[in-house]
Amino acid sequence: MNERDSEQVARMFTEGGYTVTKDEFKADAILVNTCSVRDQAEQKALGKMGSMVQHRKKRPHVVYGFMGCMAQSRGQELFQNVPHLDVVVGTQKYHKVFEYVDGILQNRLERRMDDLKLTYKGDHICDIDEEKDSQNTIKDHVKETTDPTAFVSIMQGCNMKCSYCIVPDTRGRERGRPIQDIVEECESLVARGVKEVTLLGQIVNLYGRTEFPKVDGKSPFVQLLEAVHAIEGLERIRFTSPHPIGYRDDLVEAFTYLPKLCSHIHFPMQSGSDRILKLMRRPYKNEKFIEICKKMKAARPDMAITTDIIVGFPGETEEDFEETVKCVKELEFDNCFVFRYSQRRNTPAADMLDQLSEKVKEDRNQRLLAVVNEIAQRKNNALVGTVQEVLCTGPSKNNPNTLNSRTPQNKIVILEGNPDRLVGKVFKAKIHECTGFTLYGTPIIESLEEAE
Repeated sequence: MNERDSEQVARMFTEGGYTVTKDEFKADAILVNTCSVRDQAEQKALGKMGSMVQHRKKRPHVVYGFMGCMAQSRGQELFQNVPHLDVVVGTQKYHKVFEYVDGILQNRLERRMDDLKLTYKGDHICDIDEEKDSQNTIKDHVKETTDPTAFVSIMQGCNMKCSYCIVPDTRGRERGRPIQDIVEECESLVARGVKEVTLLGQIVNLYGRTEFPKVDGKSPFVQLLEAVHAIEGLERIRFTSPHPIGYRDDLVEAFTYLPKLCSHIHFPMQSGSDRILKLMRRPYKNEKFIEICKKMKAARPDMAITTDIIVGFPGETEEDFEETVKCVKELEFDNCFVFRYSQRRNTPAADMLDQLSEKVKEDRNQRLLAVVNEIAQRKNNALVGTVQEVLCTGPSKNNPNTLNSRTPQNKIVILEGNPDRLVGKVFKAKIHECTGFTLYGTPIIESLEEAE
């Protein structure tokens, strides 16, 4: 979601006559879009912004800003932590960032013409207020992008109250965009060559539950999936991240009649212990989570499921942890993102008794990762020698001489070939090697000719 929000801001700057640069030493405005899910993310953002104070000596006009969740939660406090900071903009005000930054920058450049020795103090702007219909402002994409995949924000906010999570405070209550607006955005992306869209929401499968009615027993989210599925030229649909409480039978059934839905869901479990789930304020039991996973695999035999798990939650015993390990072994996730519990201020879990030591958290983290990695690598190794359908998305980040692609199950396949011919195409590839989490394949010429 941060990536999508950042793209919206970038689009506003390019429309305003700016260009995006990867060289921070050449930039006239430097913005950091922040996350507050874990303390490590906040410290990294603060460290990055703090290191930029050296720029101000050589380029005193540059505007520095924080956006996103940390900006929302900390507000004015950030100006005390980072003296050279100019702008703090919350999660409902991304559409205001250009106006604020450009205003400060133009004012500074005009003043600099009169006095090159000016230091700029008192230009601070902090806007973390709520704004009605802010969910409808994240709708534009960078014009020059040629990526065959795109993120589409369908809602903002979260009404759940997980005891470890700061998101409801930083993102506000659930607010969904109209289905037709989302469809039109997807259609415009397809017209530019996009083949795959990922629908984004804090709890994506609860989209529209407070605004739009069910129709023929189908939730607003399933109605949206059907509408997006009908777009001619779109080949793949993904969504992230669903919540077990909103994963009803109509969504499971959608996978049986909407072939453009990819055979992969990222489905956060968080814990395999009912006792810990209750402390987390996750309103489901592990049995229900397992039941949904089994229904999804029955609907799509080739379904891949990935998940998020928190270890070391306050009060988690060794027995609770073993329940999580047991569930991971039973469901055999294709991958798990394992996080050590991180105290977030203003959350109920931060004040719970029996906070676990970092040593215990790290031990459980490593033990669970060992189980996760063994399962994932075993499943990936089994794909060697098979033929998989892939969408080629562009040059590999690690080796620009090779190409990156993904299967419907969201598995990475590295290819060699002509990017002009392969990028943006869906075709079959023969998997000939596996190095743990990465597959290597060879395009099958016949399927390429069919795609063209």
